[in-house]
Amino acid sequence: MQTKTILLVEDNPQDEMLTLRALRRANLANRIDVVRDGQQALDYLFREGEFAGLEAPCLPTVVLLDIGLPRLSGLEVLERLRADVRTELLPVVILTSSDEEHDRLKSYKNHANSFVRKPVDFTEFAETVVRLGVYWLATNEPPPER
Repeated sequence: MQTKTILLVEDNPQDEMLTLRALRRANLANRIDVVRDGQQALDYLFREGEFAGLEAPCLPTVVLLDIGLPRLSGLEVLERLRADVRTELLPVVILTSSDEEHDRLKSYKNHANSFVRKPVDFTEFAETVVRLGVYWLATNEPPPER
């Protein structure tokens, strides 16, 4: 059985800490990897740049992707993931503070699997993250490996 890994792409240290705390408290993932900007996300997934020396990727079970990231936005990351055969079916959840309709529309046009607004309240935020984890790690059937 493959290790279930989450890739968290988050530049806000507070949101990162809350997300990690909620997921670990719920014991939902064997591993949670964190990158803090869009370029790092692509480098991690494609084993380029600072991640070039790592062994060939075993893709994460799900990517939790913020939109407002340095270097490359989450929407640019999503576009690149969908354009590559290696990651075109990788589950990607947009987890963002944005309530802009155009961000939601562009996310779905680029085949995001889900668009979730981060609640402002800590308790709601933690509950939302746990529900996402339960669904994507325990309930959802991932696409078959190719």
